Amino acid sequence: MFQRYRLRHPGSSLPHLWFFDICRETALWYFFIVHRLRRVDVMNIPREGPVLLIANHQSFYDPPAIGSGIRHRHADFLARASLFKFKPFGWLISTLNSTPIKQGAGDAGAMKATIEKMRNGRMMLVFPEGARSPDGDLQVFQRGVAVLLKRAHCQVVPVGISGAFEAWPRWNKLPIPFRDKIVVCYGQPISSDELMAEGTDAALGRLRNEVQTLFERAKSIRAS
Repeated sequence: MFQRYRLRHPGSSLPHLWFFDICRETALWYFFIVHRLRRVDVMNIPREGPVLLIANHQSFYDPPAIGSGIRHRHADFLARASLFKFKPFGWLISTLNSTPIKQGAGDAGAMKATIEKMRNGRMMLVFPEGARSPDGDLQVFQRGVAVLLKRAHCQVVPVGISGAFEAWPRWNKLPIPFRDKIVVCYGQPISSDELMAEGTDAALGRLRNEVQTLFERAKSIRAS
């Protein structure tokens, strides 16, 4: 039983897995109650093996809203390095599988750590836009994600989230409770090798189109 449970996050101890599950379940119920979270096709995510989740970035809510909705896997995250400066919060997000990354420049160390985690069978959530959207719409994908696609040899799952921007706009220091529902749509997995066989520009273009389609679907569900 424990062997299968460990597949949620290979290499982690049982206490770490239990702590993550407690935090994840708490976050999930928070989003259910406060933001009427709806998850669509979450079981598209493979139960084991390296997975790269590629999502649009609307607000600080995105990592917990997307990650907490996945009960059968534990996600790893890339978080901007400045978030780790306040040590108690830095400890918490580190314990919840976050790796610091410097914004505005290539961070070879963070990319190397991410690739190593995925080669060990973990699931990583990344936001190729590189920063939160200023208006809630999908922005240009940065080319850094192509390094992961080339070297991680994983399943890539596009994700579209809608409502997080309205619930926590970029200019607000805190979220706005009960303002709007959040919808997360998980797409079909695509082999990273299949993507990169098309070339870097084509791979990034295809992924952006997939995320845009899922984002539009999530918006449509919110409006219904």
